[in-house]
Amino acid sequence: MGFSAADAVIPACAVIGIAFAAWQWFLVAKVKVSAYASTGNGGHGQPVFRQEDEEDEDNRIGRESDDEEDGGDGPAAVARCAEIQNAISVGANSFLFTQYKYLAAFTVIFAVVIFLFLGSVHRFSMASQPCQYTKGKMCKPALANAAFTTAAFLLGAVTSVVSGYLGMRIATFANARTTLEARRGIGAAFATAFRSGAVMGFLLSSLGLLVLYIAIKIFGLYYRDDWEGLYESITGYGLGGSSMALFGRVGGGIYTKAADVGADLVGKVERNIPEDDPRNPAVIADNVGDNVGDIAGMGSDLFGSYAESTCAALFVASISSFGADHDFAAVCYPLLISSAGLVVCLATTLFATDFFKVKTVDAVAPALKLQLLISTVLMTVAALVVTFAALPARFTMFDFGEEKQVRNWHLFLCVAIGLWAGLAIGFTTEYFTSNAYSPVRDVADSCRTGAATNVIFGLALGYKSVIVPVLAIAVSIYVSFTLASIYGIAIAALGMLSTVATGLAIDAYGPISDNAGGIAEMAGMSRRIRQRTDALDAAGNTTAAIGKGFAIGSAALVSLALFGAFVSRAGVTVINVLSPKVFAGMLVGGMLPYWFSAMTMKSVGSAALKMVEEVRRQFSTIPGLMEGRATPDYASCVRISTDASLREMMPPGALVLLAPLVTGTFFGVHTLAGLLAGALVSGVQVAISASNSGGAWDNAKKYIEAGASEHAKSLGPKGSEAHKAAVIGDTIGDPLKDTSGPSLNILIKLMAVESLVFAPFFAAHGGLIFN
Repeated sequence: MGFSAADAVIPACAVIGIAFAAWQWFLVAKVKVSAYASTGNGGHGQPVFRQEDEEDEDNRIGRESDDEEDGGDGPAAVARCAEIQNAISVGANSFLFTQYKYLAAFTVIFAVVIFLFLGSVHRFSMASQPCQYTKGKMCKPALANAAFTTAAFLLGAVTSVVSGYLGMRIATFANARTTLEARRGIGAAFATAFRSGAVMGFLLSSLGLLVLYIAIKIFGLYYRDDWEGLYESITGYGLGGSSMALFGRVGGGIYTKAADVGADLVGKVERNIPEDDPRNPAVIADNVGDNVGDIAGMGSDLFGSYAESTCAALFVASISSFGADHDFAAVCYPLLISSAGLVVCLATTLFATDFFKVKTVDAVAPALKLQLLISTVLMTVAALVVTFAALPARFTMFDFGEEKQVRNWHLFLCVAIGLWAGLAIGFTTEYFTSNAYSPVRDVADSCRTGAATNVIFGLALGYKSVIVPVLAIAVSIYVSFTLASIYGIAIAALGMLSTVATGLAIDAYGPISDNAGGIAEMAGMSRRIRQRTDALDAAGNTTAAIGKGFAIGSAALVSLALFGAFVSRAGVTVINVLSPKVFAGMLVGGMLPYWFSAMTMKSVGSAALKMVEEVRRQFSTIPGLMEGRATPDYASCVRISTDASLREMMPPGALVLLAPLVTGTFFGVHTLAGLLAGALVSGVQVAISASNSGGAWDNAKKYIEAGASEHAKSLGPKGSEAHKAAVIGDTIGDPLKDTSGPSLNILIKLMAVESLVFAPFFAAHGGLIFN
């Protein structure tokens, strides 16, 4: 593949992805909330604007027996759906805009820090410097690298924020539409929720690819043939994206879990009312949290992973033989893999929405699992084509001071092992978090004897669930490093993330379905509608857990690739773990995930305490609230979550951002290398166990609530002692699976990419104490 071909393929695939997202948005937008109200027949008529005229099997079965309940699905319910959707949208918008004001101030300050630190490497000189890897050649001055790295940081931060915001807008647009489509059947509701997730997945993936490609081309106008400086400055893009993702994940996680825990403890345990009951004062805050935490935070998170893995791969490629030869197609192999991934994910999405439509409740979960399998198989074939089209038959890679001979098929194997390791992690996560399998059913059964045994079983499940993902990651690291050194690991990480559009679609589907069920409950819609939205939500819980496992697994590979790039840029050839500098750094690094988790867990607990007190106060002081004759003060609960989130997200963020800066500046690059290694090894395992324990507790509770088997019925119904024990386990797991666990993968990535960006400064002036 030549220079011009690569220049055409990358932006073309990005534009195709954006166009496909727009088409999916158009199909979702055809579900007009007002059109349902205007049918004037209690909601039984087919909306004239829908393309599909057939009713799915689930919609036909039992319709007559449920007709007596459908009085709640008429125009009044539709109007309530619109009101609730608007309240959720306004709350999410308000929180994100307030959060972004804080982040704007941080971004400006940190951009100045980047410029000053990197500019001081050669005392702000504008003189050209000898290249580090291409001997006998002069590269651009350090001050220029500082300026362009700062610009890339700002660009990455803005793209990450836009990604999160667009995701939130899509989700709040789609939630009520999914609820209303559930009146036509499970298939129509599934298609609406999944298409909305696809809008987010393709928009974010395409936007990230296109912005990065444009940045490379614009920066290249200045750097010209200095590819070392060009791709080193591009690493700031990953730092900007991951910095915003950290605050988005932590802030959104604190917001949503404070509301969720408060709503569950008082509503379900104390007052024995259903989840998402409109009498619960925290219910709007809970649904807002799904969008700012699980959608906006997750969008920024996976965008950050994509940006970091691509930047790490580009930097290592730029110091290889095809970087020295200025082979653009070969250097941009990571972008070509991502471009092929967009096309593969487009075809995969059509399998769920057009080729094999969901028509029964039992088909929902298999359809989502099939997305993962189909995208992995198709991407394996696409990676083979791209590899042999873009790469020379053999080339050399930088291997810590030495050169390693690599063949093009070696890199194909790296992509493939990353892909299939991601699938293995996803299916393992599903096994440990889905109530279709024995681990979660064992957790549910332990609720017979109270909350204590439930907690014990859930913790044990989380610890055990670490085994297979860690082995998969270890095999991926060994094989990819053996084949292509640190570049192989970066490519394996990119392989795992190459189908990120499908991963995001599946991930976003979960919170959208959860919100749809909440809206159905708050609007007082019929049992038939709630059963359908509950079925969508149940599948979404498992896919959300799969998404978190996928994100953590890819974060491990991304972090190691960034670690290797940092070591290379800092000029370190050997990391001796017996050195006291390195070993001390490893111990401290291994401690950081626990410190970080303690901060985020306590933040959720403190905010939840205030939420519980407020919900109790309203039930006690508002006459007629419990009887449904009065309206709760939703705004006060939204305010509690907002204030707590904005206040509590700063200390964990400061810990992550300051740890590499302080360590590198005062203790040097060897100690910093130990810190990164310790944080990686510890963080991955804490994150997996926390996420899976929380997911298992959540689905154990839903297993009891659904009562779909004789075993589940023996533990229920809602309000039983076993159910109350399950709710307590779920509330313990909420901050684990939605705040601390997902945020830890950003911790290990952000520390690594920050170390890479500041590596020139640490190499030149670091180690003030140890040196």
